[in-house]
Amino acid sequence: MIYLDHSATTPTDPRVVEAMLPYWTEVFGNPSSAHKIGKAAEKALEDARAAIARVLNCYPAGPAEIIFTSGGTESDNLALRGVAYAQRARGRGQHIITTSVEHHAVLDTAKALAEEGFDVAFLPVDQYGQVSAAQVQAALRQDTILVSVMYANNEVGTINPIAEIGALLKSKRIPFHVDAVQAPGLLPLDVKALNVDLMSLSAHKFYGPKGIGLLYVRRAVPMKPQMLGGQQQAHRRAGTEPIPLIMGLAKALELAEAERAAAVERLTPLRDHLIRRVLDTVPEAALTGHPTERLAGHTSFAMRGLNGDSLLLDLNEVGIAASGGSACTTGQQEPSHVFLAMGIDQDRLMGQVRFVLGKHSTSDDVDKLIYHLAALAERHRAMVPEIS
Repeated sequence: MIYLDHSATTPTDPRVVEAMLPYWTEVFGNPSSAHKIGKAAEKALEDARAAIARVLNCYPAGPAEIIFTSGGTESDNLALRGVAYAQRARGRGQHIITTSVEHHAVLDTAKALAEEGFDVAFLPVDQYGQVSAAQVQAALRQDTILVSVMYANNEVGTINPIAEIGALLKSKRIPFHVDAVQAPGLLPLDVKALNVDLMSLSAHKFYGPKGIGLLYVRRAVPMKPQMLGGQQQAHRRAGTEPIPLIMGLAKALELAEAERAAAVERLTPLRDHLIRRVLDTVPEAALTGHPTERLAGHTSFAMRGLNGDSLLLDLNEVGIAASGGSACTTGQQEPSHVFLAMGIDQDRLMGQVRFVLGKHSTSDDVDKLIYHLAALAERHRAMVPEIS
């Protein structure tokens, strides 16, 4: 198979697997235990936090600011619910701002908070799926307690001006959460330069193991825990820490950052080559997302008059793995909320396809994709009524 779905997940790097191995059978203790075996696990946990904090540039205070979770979805839930409940309990207000193109882990949580009495504003985006600092500023109120904007969109690859939005919110002392799940290995993660108060990450998106993520939380940000039953992680997230997975996350993040510049340098021209070939070869294909301010390796298209799901199923049969949007909503048989928010033409809404390159992708992979995509698109188009 040619794998072109790296926004959905990535294969675990062998170096990450190797880093995890001792913590399954050798350093296996519970980090909360007082004996030597537990202390060895606690030391590993501290080392992992320190390594992550160096990448995020929140060291030396950082290790206390890193909460390990089960993945990006839990991190997003904890960020929104944890801050919202803590802020309301302190009488700070209940106005929350997010965007209309967030991952459902943010959108659905925000909608649930709205049902609990919070006032949630879902900002519109432009035709590229991007939101501006000016829009955020215009939406702010005296009782705004949290703003959540994704770093880069998982469906169309568009990058938001996070540092600019963060600077605005920092000046007003409003907590700023960023879903940065798609960013590691492709974009800077310096929380100070980005002016970020909370940041969600998920290891399996950057060649780490599934089932582990983190939420960076600046110390001064109030947060009410959502997972109860223990005193772990400074009382912010109960539960025994999964040391092997945490070590895998830390190693994967270190590798992603160390290899980021080289990855972007290699993937950007390959991405642009893929875009040109699709637009030149497949009639009625349109690029979605920002033409330049997009993730390296990320391409997204809307095929006029075609069904993207059917096209992707046939691509799968010829050995190409890709998707139409978020893997979390695959099979829902309705237009993408991102496409709808971007104002994609009605006759393109169901023609969503996404090809996302990764560290093992080659120009040969792109050539094989184009060969099959062009033939399949022509075949599918012959099966539908002529488009006027």
